[in-house]
Amino acid sequence: MGKELKLMKGNEAFAEAAIRAGVDGYFGYPITPQSEVMEYLTAEKPHERTGMIVLQAESEVASINMLYGGAACGKKVMTSSSSPGISLMQEGISYMAGAELPCVLLNVVRGGPGLGTIQPSQADYFQSTKGGGHGDYHTIVLAPSSVQEMYDYVELGYELAFKYRTPVMVQSDGAIGQMMEKVQTGDQKIRLTEEEIIRNCPWATTGKTPNRERNIITSLNLDSLVQEKHNIKLQKKYREIEAVEVRFEKIQCDDAEFLFVAYGTSARICLKSIQILRAKGIKVGLFRPITLYPFPKEPLYKMVKNVKGILSVEMSAGQMIEDIKLAVECKVPVYHFGRMGGIIPSPTEVADFLEHQFIKG
Repeated sequence: MGKELKLMKGNEAFAEAAIRAGVDGYFGYPITPQSEVMEYLTAEKPHERTGMIVLQAESEVASINMLYGGAACGKKVMTSSSSPGISLMQEGISYMAGAELPCVLLNVVRGGPGLGTIQPSQADYFQSTKGGGHGDYHTIVLAPSSVQEMYDYVELGYELAFKYRTPVMVQSDGAIGQMMEKVQTGDQKIRLTEEEIIRNCPWATTGKTPNRERNIITSLNLDSLVQEKHNIKLQKKYREIEAVEVRFEKIQCDDAEFLFVAYGTSARICLKSIQILRAKGIKVGLFRPITLYPFPKEPLYKMVKNVKGILSVEMSAGQMIEDIKLAVECKVPVYHFGRMGGIIPSPTEVADFLEHQFIKG
């Protein structure tokens, strides 16, 4: 199937991208507001299009462990869920990070804590960027702010996951998952054969192991010295990711005296807030982290000398602001504006808050 221009929901775009990326298996469990991922995959019958397996597991715990098994065989596997479901997967995500297994996970974030609300939120920042589960590990975290990026970050996610043998989280929210926009799709990729998997993933355990012993995939080390050596290896990998895989976007920052830092839906809101403030003569720009981990610390720090203040805009009580403050090293004042419980702030209230804090305050 060739390239097409389609009108799609964010969740649907993610699912279509999975089929076209040559994903081998999707294992998930329904939860609002991401259930359209599995619904779209089921309706599209990708097993007929590409041979892709789509399976509803009995729980989120089961689905993440299915990913463990598929990834251990060198397969492209994925799941999707929303905040409480991702919480249930944390043990399995930690196991996969420890075993150095690649996969892509989608979190369409909803308000919490607990079951909370099904409305959009960004309150899972800590859960994704700080590891979430137990042990010293990270997942790479990509934050789309459009339906097109929901599509694009599937292919990017697998590129990074297999390059570094690590889980990759695509961290969206209920607004982007549910909104509809035009999407430019890509060409259909062919799933790898067993021979190609053996050649491209020599670490994987497969049914065909010519001239070598079967690889054992595990995150268990009973010898503390061996485990420490493994942890040192992982930390070296994370430092490499932090050095070369930082992604971000700067909008109207060349002459900006003040800076919004926001991702996802909050970044979209800030674009309108910038128009409101610039109409008043207040020069504001937007710094949008695309990788929440690794957080773009150095690029943000380089901008400090040119701005008078930073406003972190989040649909949460303030989680990303901690990384912002660490990045700028107290060189400029940093404030937080956020709404919680699934409430999406308006561009006007964001603009008014910045004006009050930095101009009138």
